[in-house]
Amino acid sequence: MQGVVLDLDSLHPADLDLGGLNAALPAWRMYGSTPARDVRSRIAGAQVVLSNKVVLDRETLAASREVRLVVVMATGTNNIDLDAARELGIHVCNVRGYAVDSVAEHTLALMLALSRALVPYRKSVLDGDWSRSPFFCLHGQPLLELSGRRLGVVGCGELGSAVARRCEALGMDVVAAQLPGRPAAPAPWPRLPLDELLATSAVTSLHCPLTAQTMGIIGARELALMPRGALLLNTARGGLVDEAALLDALRRGHLGGAALDTLETEPPREDSVLLQAAREMDNLLVTPHVAWAGRAARQRLVDQMVEVIAAFPGGQSANRVA
Repeated sequence: MQGVVLDLDSLHPADLDLGGLNAALPAWRMYGSTPARDVRSRIAGAQVVLSNKVVLDRETLAASREVRLVVVMATGTNNIDLDAARELGIHVCNVRGYAVDSVAEHTLALMLALSRALVPYRKSVLDGDWSRSPFFCLHGQPLLELSGRRLGVVGCGELGSAVARRCEALGMDVVAAQLPGRPAAPAPWPRLPLDELLATSAVTSLHCPLTAQTMGIIGARELALMPRGALLLNTARGGLVDEAALLDALRRGHLGGAALDTLETEPPREDSVLLQAAREMDNLLVTPHVAWAGRAARQRLVDQMVEVIAAFPGGQSANRVA
């Protein structure tokens, strides 16, 4: 079999061991990135396609007669037309669990940065406000103690559960969302309807996949349900949150803060309204989709892809989603 990697640079391969991946197939064509216009030509003749964020739609898959296996270099599969893949007999597999610790630690860092006002206090120090203070300390920004506060987790799979466990160690009261139309998976925390969770949580953290059902799951109505001063964290997918509604809630002072590692459009335009707001608002933190990207996590991702490819000829289709 021959394979093609469409966007290897998205994994920042410079510090990774790719030996196992190189040996997984007799021949590879590896591209750092692939524009949409080149996708069909680059996967032509390949039986195995690896893609992170390159879109493989119905037309592309239908035109690629030799493709038998698509391995998504991530957990989310919203860039692949899974229905078309099933109809065409193409197996689609993803990678799972590789970034649990990395994402959970990043989420915790974002939450603490907001609750302890780290950004505005650092700015105050650098601007000389502390040096001019008549006291040994500098008051000004409100500080939120998380112990005893409620954390609402929306999407209580591996990632959400890892965040929940860490927040329990901080003394937080953890609850999980029961999303509409989804079965209640077992969880060690009480499950609440989404509206009730939003209305009673000091911090809401999103960890659900982006699907037709979860697109825009946090909009103006949902933000209005959240208590005044509450924090919203999103290290899942940008499309889960209505960005215009979020900005409105922040500007009106209804939310205490928001921290986003993912946006609806990635990379964002330089004139993005959301990025402009982040430059002006200390309680809006945006990081460039790096919660998953610890070096150890990226290596686990590569090693798991090797396992998926190795299982395919034997018909195992590890981690198959379509």
